[in-house]
Amino acid sequence: MGRIRHTQRDGTRKGGVVWHTQGSGKSLTMVMLAEAIALEGGIDNYKIVLVTDRVDLDDQIYKTFHHCGTVPVQAKTGKHLAELLKDNKARIITSVIDKFELAVGKAGVRDENPDIFVLVDEGHRSQTGKFGQFGTLHTNMRKALPNACFIAFTGTPLVRGERSTIATFGGLIDTYTIEQAVKDRAVVPLLYEGRHVDQRVDTESVDGWFDRITENLTKEQKADLKKKVTTTDQLNKAKQKVMRIAWDVSEHYRDNWQGTPYKAQLVAQDKATALLYKRFLDDFGMVSSEVLISGPDEREGEDDVHEESQDEVKAFWKKMMAKYASEKEYNRQIISAFKHAEQPEIIIVVDKLLTGFDAPRNTVLYLTRKLKGHTLLQAIARVNRLYDGKDFGYIIDYRGVLQNLDEALDIYGQLSEFDKEGLDDLCTALTDVNTEAHKLPQRHSDLWELFKEIRNRRDEEAYELLLADEELRERFYERLSAYSRTLAIALSSAEFLEVTPDEKLSKYKADLRFFMKLRTSVRKRYAEVVDFKEYEARIQKLVDQHVGTGEVEKITDLVNIFDADAFAKEVEKLGSTASKADTIAYRTKRTIHDRMQEDPAFYRRFSEMLEDAIRAFREQRLSDAEYLRKVAEIAEKVKNRTGDDIPDALAHRDVAKAFFGVLQDVFAGYNDGGFDARSASTDASVAIDDIIQQSRIVNWTNNTDVQNRMMGAIEDYLFELKEQRGVDLTFEDIDRILEMVLDIARTRYA
Repeated sequence: MGRIRHTQRDGTRKGGVVWHTQGSGKSLTMVMLAEAIALEGGIDNYKIVLVTDRVDLDDQIYKTFHHCGTVPVQAKTGKHLAELLKDNKARIITSVIDKFELAVGKAGVRDENPDIFVLVDEGHRSQTGKFGQFGTLHTNMRKALPNACFIAFTGTPLVRGERSTIATFGGLIDTYTIEQAVKDRAVVPLLYEGRHVDQRVDTESVDGWFDRITENLTKEQKADLKKKVTTTDQLNKAKQKVMRIAWDVSEHYRDNWQGTPYKAQLVAQDKATALLYKRFLDDFGMVSSEVLISGPDEREGEDDVHEESQDEVKAFWKKMMAKYASEKEYNRQIISAFKHAEQPEIIIVVDKLLTGFDAPRNTVLYLTRKLKGHTLLQAIARVNRLYDGKDFGYIIDYRGVLQNLDEALDIYGQLSEFDKEGLDDLCTALTDVNTEAHKLPQRHSDLWELFKEIRNRRDEEAYELLLADEELRERFYERLSAYSRTLAIALSSAEFLEVTPDEKLSKYKADLRFFMKLRTSVRKRYAEVVDFKEYEARIQKLVDQHVGTGEVEKITDLVNIFDADAFAKEVEKLGSTASKADTIAYRTKRTIHDRMQEDPAFYRRFSEMLEDAIRAFREQRLSDAEYLRKVAEIAEKVKNRTGDDIPDALAHRDVAKAFFGVLQDVFAGYNDGGFDARSASTDASVAIDDIIQQSRIVNWTNNTDVQNRMMGAIEDYLFELKEQRGVDLTFEDIDRILEMVLDIARTRYA
């Protein structure tokens, strides 16, 4: 904005490039920048044009603006774009860059307004001739809007040859790096694992076959053909290798991700190979999958026309068009199912969905194709989106894209001539799975360290009593969560399973089972609210797959002491007297916490009584039996709402009882001089209850006018009570009463 506020001598503004990590809210940053420009004083004749290079990105930008409360106008055609640029009614416009060609060519649009701001998404793609200094499409934008301020957004580091992109747009404005995005939890860090599938070649048989089928070719033609059919890409498409990888992918996904909300993406060599992966995945029957490719007339990911079996691809495409009627509908339904439905679990692609595809559930990327340059960086960013319970994105590499992470920068440099500057943090964001797995022994040790004072490792009661300390319990949950997540990562690593002795693996799994069971027990005993992230599907999957089903009980309703029979049966299941007493005490305490707003005076009193009983037991001033008797008595009074001295006049007015408690607390300070606090509290609680009941309407808790009328009537009543009872209520106490009774009313009469 500082750059935008400054105009140059010719009246124009200097633009520039914003480097913004993929998946970390680039579209939102564009929305906020557009809003800031719109709200900036002194730019009255502004117009904001958001430009992308693909229809799906244009739709995404449009929807992001719409969700943020701003409704831009989406240019449908080049002619429509020309009309929008000529017409000053549309202040914010979104368009695909290709539409500028028609807008400039046939429509002859030229708007010299210097208050036009062009925000270009994915502005790095100068190599494609779209946004570069010499790209015709970029030139068309400049012709149409010669004095506009052009600001490009990119999530990919610029190659050496693209320094002109920065110069074209006016220099580098700012960067939001991968390292910053991971630190801010704007994206998840990425874990990398390289996997290798052996290929054995019968050289003698192959050479004999080759000589026979090429006997009519010249020496030069034979050499050319041999060069083509012996590339690693060709070997990568061999049926046996595809089958082996498909089996490994099936097992890996089934054992680590199936049954969780998380999905996977498999990148194939070409369309025919994508269909081959689909066939093998279906044959093995472990995972569900779909193929998403473009039509067979478009060449995706292929070096040569002869590298694809056209018949299979054409047959598949014909089948898809018969099923979905159009390519657009085919894309829409497959992507929608991948994002929102349980199936498919894996989506198989070639080039589609490697850039600009935003599916937060997408967690695992299986790479079977050699990607490079922008495509590689864009592809791995498909699995870095945030999603509940998702701690990492996983890159499983069958193609040796990053064979050694320590040399990642060098490899990136060789592949795409990236400048080292700005790429150092890429290695921070991309970590070898085995690096994370190596943390397992320390996290295992950290977990046991919490219980070092327990001498008898089999005494479960001792563990539970130790964890009565809330702070220690929190540390236990944190360390157990870290341990279980790291164990899940380790067990998904082929190398870890190979090098770790079976005895050690069994120990890790058994300890997970023990501590998960302990966590369930202490959460029941101390009546904690369940943090569902702790029970995220990923951890449950780990337990089910590697530890044994049924070993960890999922906690549901922890606090319902009002279901007397069910609660009594559950308590009876528990072992020691102290454990039963703790369960009753902490569940009653949780119930009091949850219901405090309903009747603060009543519940506060019993909360204090419970705290006293728990403290006395911990300090060994109460025996186990006395502790159980005392907390059971308190729980009964809380359940039946007895044990406090309520006037007979309020016997059948439950909400008025709650008003009585808070009024009595306030009026007790005015007992001197003949003022009867109990009588006044009784009358006032009935009167206030009548006022609220007479005033309330449907959805009154969201209606400030109704609430203001209630407060005015209650305030008038309290001033009358001051006169009638001769009590000098302060304004502070009147405000306190108003606040408390309205809080109770909102809870009880909602």
